[in-house]
Amino acid sequence: MGSMNIMLFHSAFGLRPAVHRAADRLRAAGHEVWTPDLFEGRTFDTVEEGMAHREETGKDELLRRAVLAAAPYSERGLVYAGFSFGASVAQTLALGDEKAKGLLLLHGTSDIAENAAADGLPVQLHVAEPDPFETDDWLTAWYLGMGRAGADVEVYRYAGAGHLYTDPGLPDYDEEAAEATWRVALGFLDSLED
Repeated sequence: MGSMNIMLFHSAFGLRPAVHRAADRLRAAGHEVWTPDLFEGRTFDTVEEGMAHREETGKDELLRRAVLAAAPYSERGLVYAGFSFGASVAQTLALGDEKAKGLLLLHGTSDIAENAAADGLPVQLHVAEPDPFETDDWLTAWYLGMGRAGADVEVYRYAGAGHLYTDPGLPDYDEEAAEATWRVALGFLDSLED
């Protein structure tokens, strides 16, 4: 089991305490973790406010901030991870980084470019079932697309959990699903080749 370098991106709620808690949990397991703040200090209480801020800032600017945050460390071979909106950012960066060691997606996915190549990239997705933001049809198409790109994908679904069920500060929180997710995710990280 190797110690991984993990770039962990926050959700549309911003860099909330739950993100720091998740990072601490990963550090306690022996990993190096960075939690870039793509919203430059702003956090939100509702997903609507967060998404409005995301639209206002613009996808390109947010991706630019994410790339700048990851760039100093990408030589080490990063595991990209994220929550919801942050998962979509993590996926975009991982598919664009030949040195990426893995991709851990919590509550979110992103479009896959036609020419995306992820030769053997280990990918693990944890998502509620059902999830209003990640419909079954979308997830099926996403899974097939990732497979076509060459990724090695595992999907875990959590029946009855809320969308962002790992955040103890949100109504979505589901302790049982959250703990199960972290158990599996930590095992996934341990399985990655350093």
